[in-house]
Amino acid sequence: MAEILDIIELGDPILREKARSIAHIQDDRVQTLIDNLLATVQKANGVGIAAPQVAESYQLMIVASRPNLRYPNAPTMEPMPIINPRILAHSDETIKGWEGCLSIPGIRGNVPRYQVIEIEFLDRFGKPQKMEMTDFVARIFQHEFDHFNGIMFLDRVESNHDLVTEKEYHRMIVSTIK
Repeated sequence: MAEILDIIELGDPILREKARSIAHIQDDRVQTLIDNLLATVQKANGVGIAAPQVAESYQLMIVASRPNLRYPNAPTMEPMPIINPRILAHSDETIKGWEGCLSIPGIRGNVPRYQVIEIEFLDRFGKPQKMEMTDFVARIFQHEFDHFNGIMFLDRVESNHDLVTEKEYHRMIVSTIK
């Protein structure tokens, strides 16, 4: 049975560390961490989570886009464990979009990210994968990938004027839907 893990918050030094790659993907501890991250991101209404956010400084993330309370307009995809990823290429174009972080509750930032990225990674079975991600899913990946380098989305905003509270963000989203 998967366990819901505690999510650490901004100020915890682990969030500013460089995460280690995972050598033994089939190790029971790694497989359990994957299952626990899948359960934790679901319970927290997140669209992604990185292992450093649960105080495990490893290059493991879950990308799990789906409409939920935090991201009502998110596209739906199967949750995907991504291990030891690399960005191979990216578009020249960046687009600003609203992001939040489970480790920074209550704040959203309008963050510039590449619109298209090509990545390679290992899946939960240790098999090499290569894929192209676009738009919101590419944004999720880049946000989680930053966690592997101790970077928070607050470090990426271009101005303090690009920050809002969660309450204001939801008010803005509701007004654009009407």
